[in-house]
Amino acid sequence: MSQQVLDIQQKSSIVSSDAKKSIKRKSNKFRVGIQIFFFILIALISINHTLSEKGITIPFLSSASLHAICPFGGVVSMYKLVTTGTFVQKIHESSFVLMTIMFIAAIGFGPLFCGWVCPFGSFQEWIGGIGRKVFKKKYNHFISYKFDTYLRYLRYVVLFWVIYITATSGKLLFSDVDPYYALFNFWSGEVAIQAFIMLMVIIIASLFVERPWCKYLCPYGAVLGIANLFRIFKIKRNASTCISCSACDRACPMNIRVSSVKAVRNHQCISCMQCTSETACPISDTVQMSLKGDK
Repeated sequence: MSQQVLDIQQKSSIVSSDAKKSIKRKSNKFRVGIQIFFFILIALISINHTLSEKGITIPFLSSASLHAICPFGGVVSMYKLVTTGTFVQKIHESSFVLMTIMFIAAIGFGPLFCGWVCPFGSFQEWIGGIGRKVFKKKYNHFISYKFDTYLRYLRYVVLFWVIYITATSGKLLFSDVDPYYALFNFWSGEVAIQAFIMLMVIIIASLFVERPWCKYLCPYGAVLGIANLFRIFKIKRNASTCISCSACDRACPMNIRVSSVKAVRNHQCISCMQCTSETACPISDTVQMSLKGDK
């Protein structure tokens, strides 16, 4: 028996069955810090936009509308821009700039926007912390894996629906049901009742399922998720050092079975890095983002 196999067996014995159950995700303070920063930034910009309409502004802070700083606005405006040379109502050039930046980042590292930047994704994650404390191991596992797999394609249906209604109407009608818009504009009086209802549904769902909007309904997540199929840097598992403890599976907020693949190509991956050796995996350099080949 090779020395490498003996070393792996020794490591496996250290992580006993009881220890496996008690493995907790190591804190990723850097990621949390970035999430908090963007959440506060977007909230302040949205508040500043409302104040600017009354002649008041917060110094050194943009007063752009939420639509102007949303990269998905560039996606839904493509058809109108190509056919008429104009933007969809409420969409600005900044949306196209942000869209381009996010696409480039996704091709390189996957949907970093979803896992690190998007304030609504972070909001769901924080609400989910309550559900995790209440339901313990049952949290995020109320829906069977098989049924959950099919439900995840709903967001592509939403994506095509949003693109269609935007292209045919020339207006950003999606904001009428967008919970993200409702969360950061609930004080403005511009939010449709449908968006408030959707926001409440997502908040309640987040107590049972981690990131329900991201998993099942987010049209922008659907767009960026496609990049996981051909991204340059992939999250990979080193089978030769893996001890099959499934810590990476339990850590993944999107319920991806990382322990069963060599490289994560799942369209649901949000590049949050919660499954990696730096955060969840107990064995160094076993699960990590890498440029190396899959084999």
